[in-house]
Amino acid sequence: MVEGRQDGNGAAGAVSGRRTRRKAPSPNSILDKRALRKALDDRGIEVSARHLEAFYQCLHRQNYPDLPTFLENYHRHEAKDVSKMPRVGPLKNNVSQKKNRNKLQLPKVLLNFLADEDNGFETVTSRVAHQKTSGDKSTTKLAVQLHDGQLVESVIMRYNNHNGSRASLCVSSQCGCAMGCTFCATGTMGLRGNLTSGEILEQMVHADRILAREWEEKWSQENESERANINTDKSYQGVPKLDLVRNVVFMGMGEPLDNYSNVVEACRSLVNRTQWNLAHGRVTVSTVGLVSQIRKLTNELPEINLALSLHAPNQDARTAIVPTASRYPIK
Repeated sequence: MVEGRQDGNGAAGAVSGRRTRRKAPSPNSILDKRALRKALDDRGIEVSARHLEAFYQCLHRQNYPDLPTFLENYHRHEAKDVSKMPRVGPLKNNVSQKKNRNKLQLPKVLLNFLADEDNGFETVTSRVAHQKTSGDKSTTKLAVQLHDGQLVESVIMRYNNHNGSRASLCVSSQCGCAMGCTFCATGTMGLRGNLTSGEILEQMVHADRILAREWEEKWSQENESERANINTDKSYQGVPKLDLVRNVVFMGMGEPLDNYSNVVEACRSLVNRTQWNLAHGRVTVSTVGLVSQIRKLTNELPEINLALSLHAPNQDARTAIVPTASRYPIK
């Protein structure tokens, strides 16, 4: 999806195929479930899987604020004081559009951990360093800066038709790439490191925030009187629903199956009913053809689509431009 992109923002690239290991984000992303579980275990804090899922559901329904804000909103819900709760426009996401009440009371040990300023976690560890929208407003390209200064790319793609609107997101899974495809700018960088599952999911958070902000700006500018009525009755009746990202494709920077465990963990969150709740077939992982990982993925996540990047009509032509093709022939 982002092959052949301009890459002029990083440090000098490593030799193609050279593997480097990035340091884990510090603080880490709270969206990295494995990192959170490990941190809790290291402190001897026992939290059930059910309560962790409830936490991520609450976090998703609040649209991923920082942890202090999350806790403040959570306690307001518990006290049934929602008068000052921030609201976002009506969502097409079946999870997010439900009333924003806590489904399950979180254990005090988890709340105390989240309130600890030294817990080593933040909701989002990256930022959108630059974004550029096409002239027809259908596509927005994001340069997302990670905690260590590395830049990866995401692309929001908007589609409008008589049935309404929808948005897709192309995400990156690695800083650089070890595959060395000659036609791809990322392939010439070498591999600078893998993204964590949290960093992959943060690209979704950034995209949804941009789409939500666009919705708010549109209705504040074009429908001031209608907006005043909406804020009064909170019904949003007659207002087109805000459509967040409903399709995700792993076609950005990196070979997704070369970062297998983090990509799979991110995919699980994307299809999780308590989080993004993307329908089966709405997440697509693209690969140049790492056969063992393909077989593993189809067994572990059969609901995920798989796209094979051929780039050539025959094996000889493919090997000339895709070095890994010699190990994974198409026949």
